[in-house]
Amino acid sequence: MANLAQLYKTRIKGTGSYLPDKLLTNKDLEKMMDTSDEWITERTGIKARHIAADDQATSDLGVIAAQRALENANVDVSEIDMILFATVTPDYLMPNTACMLQQKLGAPNCVAMDLSAACSGLIYALSIADQFIKTGNKKNILVVGAEVLTRFIDYEDRTTCILFGDGASAVVVGPSEEGQDSDIYSHHLYAEGQLGDLLILHGGGSKHPPRQHTVDQKLHYVDMNGRDIFKNAVRTMGRCAIEAIEHNKMTPDQIDWMVPHQANIRIIEATAKQAKFPMEKVIVEIEDVGNTSAATVGIALDRAIQKGKIQRGQNVLLAAFGGGLTSGSLLMRY
Repeated sequence: MANLAQLYKTRIKGTGSYLPDKLLTNKDLEKMMDTSDEWITERTGIKARHIAADDQATSDLGVIAAQRALENANVDVSEIDMILFATVTPDYLMPNTACMLQQKLGAPNCVAMDLSAACSGLIYALSIADQFIKTGNKKNILVVGAEVLTRFIDYEDRTTCILFGDGASAVVVGPSEEGQDSDIYSHHLYAEGQLGDLLILHGGGSKHPPRQHTVDQKLHYVDMNGRDIFKNAVRTMGRCAIEAIEHNKMTPDQIDWMVPHQANIRIIEATAKQAKFPMEKVIVEIEDVGNTSAATVGIALDRAIQKGKIQRGQNVLLAAFGGGLTSGSLLMRY
């Protein structure tokens, strides 16, 4: 255990992501309901979203993203000493999806747990991982955000079905070594449970367990108040982003990139404006992905790294909001 006065720096060793092959385009949705490609694109920035194959569960998406992240980080699966899996669409209620992932990866006996914070899940999980790395308790933590949300979407509900898709992201976190100046500077997490009804999946838990009447009442589909979610998303993401910058005594021009939750292009633009970020410094990967909840921030981060946009030594700000309502930001030197 490290001396708490001499904490380690936390480094993002590698990232990975995965999107299923099947695409559901706006043109496809035009054939299913009263909508149009133009209407969806204008309001969301989304042109297509990926759909998991019938035989793919959330852990199946997660394992591919995890393998890519481990390869990118040059970390062997035998070196993993903790798995944190952020999701609201687990394979099962029990065992947790982290354990399913551990089995599929062939990872050693280690900590493996799920974390449910909806679209803020990956930032929540990275914040937890940071604590274990900084104190020297763990050496290689695999953080995964993955969802198969399309199994919980009513394709007669235009407010939700145009938004959500399936996908997975993964991040390998460990201590910075000599000569590496990567670090997670700070993280700022919040929840406002009094607003939980704005984005909720009523069925499947102990309050409304699976029964014929809960199926008939469509309680197993995502229920969202889009107007209020939009308003609170901008408020909470903007607040968290500003807090991260001010806490670290920085200004927006000292941040190289912002990677926001990819929920809706208008939310992203409004959040950037509130935090005084020019859009050319904001990572946007929503057009062919859609909202993949806990996976979106990690997918956008990985894609930006693979494209060469985000580079080592740059300051990167992550920000998200989600059902709960949860919200959070994380500022790091990549």
